[in-house]
Amino acid sequence: MDIRKITILGGYGRSGARELVDQVDLKMGDLLSVVGPTGSGKTALINDIGLFANEDTPSKRRILINDTSPSEDFLDDPAKNPIALITQHTGFLSDMRVSNFLDIHARVRKSANPDSVVSDVLDFANQLTGEPIIVDGAMTELSGGQSRALLIADAVIIGNSPIILLDEIENAGINLTRALELLHNYEKIFIFVTHDPRITLSSDYRIVMKGGAMQDAITTSPEEKRIGEKVTHMDRAIISLRNQISSGERMLEKDFRAVMESNWLA
Repeated sequence: MDIRKITILGGYGRSGARELVDQVDLKMGDLLSVVGPTGSGKTALINDIGLFANEDTPSKRRILINDTSPSEDFLDDPAKNPIALITQHTGFLSDMRVSNFLDIHARVRKSANPDSVVSDVLDFANQLTGEPIIVDGAMTELSGGQSRALLIADAVIIGNSPIILLDEIENAGINLTRALELLHNYEKIFIFVTHDPRITLSSDYRIVMKGGAMQDAITTSPEEKRIGEKVTHMDRAIISLRNQISSGERMLEKDFRAVMESNWLA
């Protein structure tokens, strides 16, 4: 099925009141952030999306694909499900080699050239991690950041999922700025649950959650996009400082000023 659009139809918050946002439409290539304080219902919203809610969850929301109710095949057949969910929990990973995990998935998905696809996944994932992923190592030996980086790359490239849900990837220990740059190259719908201004200001829209309900849907303004670019420069400076410290270098004021100047922050 050619996915062109996903629609979130509002339901009810925990108080029982109707959500203030009636409808959110997302087309291919859109980036959406779901924001709000801890406990506001962000994860419940993306769970509704992942489950293709049809007034059968506590929120009573509905999810439409291409303006109609999703096919039952999406839930019954994982190979046909257009949504990939990258959670904060990776304890489910099998104790098999990384290469086997990727190769099996590529062949299940009937990739034309499994070896090339696996190489692309590893290249993508290793751009997000500090230490490269050992291909012959076990999945369970990966760090949390490596696991999340690998699963993101796997969903984008091998799974080729048109709709990808990412739950607080800023907590994964990955290079978030680089992740956003790479994801922008793919014509997919990305929905982020996040507290991070880099993600929010890089998104096209954001849904504001409170009390389990969608309170507002905001289109990111050109001014916010410009602020987002400045926040990205700040992030690059932090990454540079972190890398120097992690590699055992001593930090001097002149080095700090050099990092700030190279990222336009002096």
